[in-house]
Amino acid sequence: MDQLDFLGLFRAARGVHKSPPGAPTQAPAAPVPSSETLVTVAHAPAELPSIQVPPHTSNRVVEPAGVVFRRSARARSYRLSLGRDGVAVATIPGRGSLSEAQRFVERNQAWLERARARQRARPRAAEVWTLGTHVLWRGQWADIRAAVAGPRPQVAVGADAFRVPRHEGDLRAVLEAQFARRARIELPARTWELAAETGVDVRRITVRNQRSRWGSCSAGGAISLNWRLVQGPEFVRDYIIYHELMHLREMNHSRRFWSHVEAVCPGWRDAELWIKRNGSVLSL
Repeated sequence: MDQLDFLGLFRAARGVHKSPPGAPTQAPAAPVPSSETLVTVAHAPAELPSIQVPPHTSNRVVEPAGVVFRRSARARSYRLSLGRDGVAVATIPGRGSLSEAQRFVERNQAWLERARARQRARPRAAEVWTLGTHVLWRGQWADIRAAVAGPRPQVAVGADAFRVPRHEGDLRAVLEAQFARRARIELPARTWELAAETGVDVRRITVRNQRSRWGSCSAGGAISLNWRLVQGPEFVRDYIIYHELMHLREMNHSRRFWSHVEAVCPGWRDAELWIKRNGSVLSL
């Protein structure tokens, strides 16, 4: 989900979330938490020459300070973004210059440091999941608890039980596999239900392990959803599904598209706010 450089969570492409143009002030003002973006107000002067980047660099120049300079023919202005991996990317307009991009980064070092500080302060899931670890499940933080011992052990997370090979050691991989298995049952069922409710023609639904988006769709009626939606609350899950369904009516992020979203999901701003605050917990 050709894509805008907003936090990696909802990237604007076909059927992928992008904040509405001219949205009301109550809408979330910042993109979702995996990256941050700063855009200069000035356009690149037409007389500036293009930089020559050797082919093996894939149109990128890496600076020692951890900033990657990348040229984009589609960009109209210099842009600085911070990815969830902590790497800053400076985008150079097609007719911009590397030297001006470097000066742009220097002028905005304070913004970059603040963005990095906010990134460090965001909640993150535990790397290792053992008994007693708090994990996000069904929109709530819950402890992993021993439920059934013996030759077929199980653990409980919230009101759900999951079979595990043993109670000891790191349970993350096996539990995430179980979460994904449930998502492949629950998310398509809910999507078919909401498609019938809204009268949208859906041809195919898949559940995947995306690392940078919650959902996407194609003009042919296919919808793809991230299995991690089952870890979030139901109203966020439904918002993402409604969002993709409305893209099958309007394959853009115009005002008309957002009016469709508002009509079927008037609480979408609350879902956006939840994503902004909690998306990093799900590594998105």
